[in-house]
Amino acid sequence: MNAIPGAARAYICCAVLGALACVLPVSALPGPLDPDGSWPAVLLLGALYALCEAPARCRFLGRSVRGSVPVTAGSFFPVLLAAAFLLPPAAAALVAVPGALCGRVAQRPAGVRRVWRAAQLAIATWAAAQAHRLLDGPAALGGTAHPGHAAPGIPDFPYALLPAGAGALVFCLVLSALDGGVFVTAERQPVRTAWRGLLGRSLAPYGAHALAGLMMAVLWRSPYGPLSALFVLLPMYISCWVFAQYHRERAAHQATIRALVQAVDLKDRYTRGHSERVGRASAMIARELGMDGERLEVLRFAGILHDVGKLGVPTRVLRKDGPLTPQERRVIELHPEYGHEIVRGIGFLGEARLAILHHHERLDGSGYPYGLAGTEIPEFARVVAVADAFDAMTSTRSYRRARPVATAVAELRRCAGTQFDPRMVRALVRALDRYGWQTAVTSDETGSGPEPPPHPPLEATPTVAAGALLGAPRKASGAPAVPRRNAPRKNVPPPPGPDTLRRTPPPGGRP
Repeated sequence: MNAIPGAARAYICCAVLGALACVLPVSALPGPLDPDGSWPAVLLLGALYALCEAPARCRFLGRSVRGSVPVTAGSFFPVLLAAAFLLPPAAAALVAVPGALCGRVAQRPAGVRRVWRAAQLAIATWAAAQAHRLLDGPAALGGTAHPGHAAPGIPDFPYALLPAGAGALVFCLVLSALDGGVFVTAERQPVRTAWRGLLGRSLAPYGAHALAGLMMAVLWRSPYGPLSALFVLLPMYISCWVFAQYHRERAAHQATIRALVQAVDLKDRYTRGHSERVGRASAMIARELGMDGERLEVLRFAGILHDVGKLGVPTRVLRKDGPLTPQERRVIELHPEYGHEIVRGIGFLGEARLAILHHHERLDGSGYPYGLAGTEIPEFARVVAVADAFDAMTSTRSYRRARPVATAVAELRRCAGTQFDPRMVRALVRALDRYGWQTAVTSDETGSGPEPPPHPPLEATPTVAAGALLGAPRKASGAPAVPRRNAPRKNVPPPPGPDTLRRTPPPGGRP
């Protein structure tokens, strides 16, 4: 746990103690051999949840399963919710522990992350079971007779939906609250933004999980017995298959981005690595602005691809040693438009396309290509402009040394309000105070990139991944209309053909 901040270690320890307090009353349950006790259901549901998580870690089973059905945290929450609806709170909390401890963890330290996830899920399942019991959920499922409810053994619909919905809501609230605490302690996110969007993104998927869990609980209590409840796993595996399609599509997106960035780096080797660093700096700004995960990822793409239009600029101009002629400068100033044309048909980029087109606009209207001013400039473009300028100033290249971070920040502040959006500059300054920045040498690849932000939270059960179970990610239907203050250039030359992409001996440094 050496790499984990002290506040995060204390937070994890508190969560583990809370989980133990939730699970300890299970010792008061009747023995496993008592037919009226809850232990048989605890053992069956606990084994079922662990079995559902096992393929993610099993070398041989995982190979065959993961190719078509990925097993991720959140895939089988209906099993935990069914336990919350069927069992006493302490027993329901215990069901979550074996599966969480044997589940797959992508990042290290794996042991700490598994313990954190087990504690988190145990507390959330215990709270869901308490909420379910407070609203007479067991009676509504037909477990006991109760005035105003159906006879024992017959579920009372539609009333049974109310305690089930309350249990799912509490489950969602507890997971979101614990996730936010990890963001604050482990990622050092500001308190005002740590919980933003967590609950909203998870309400819909957890509502679907609640319905599946309720169906499982009803079948469990039916005359057909626990075996019939296993049929609920089929739609869960179908949802996992849909999630697999999402992952494959996402991997294709990442491959597309990497290919474009590599092409730019090969052509303009004096700014190699610049695109990745601008993407990271843009994401740092986005976190400070409180953008949700989906927009933050698109903004990172915008930062990475902001210079993709250089593929349309002649190599001799990009690698020229010495000042540019007015004609050459006009050619280079076309690269935002070339970049927009290159990515126009890539639907998943969404708002990133306008950031690529407008990242050289200035707040006072003196930028290019269209001379937009103020809020006419898209928000993503204003973020990328600050990240781009900051990395350019703090990178050492063959023709000049890097400026210190403090000097670059002072320059950004001086130009805030005329060239840069002051809000974006302030967000970058806060992010630098929080995460720091390591300058880089880009002319010969002897330096290292910026220090990345701290690792993601300790396996905070991902509400985004759970939401993705409901379907594939949204895609932009098309590029939004481009607001133009000045008329677009006439007779814009098309991107040069393959002849201009031939390798030529680098003449020297290039500003």
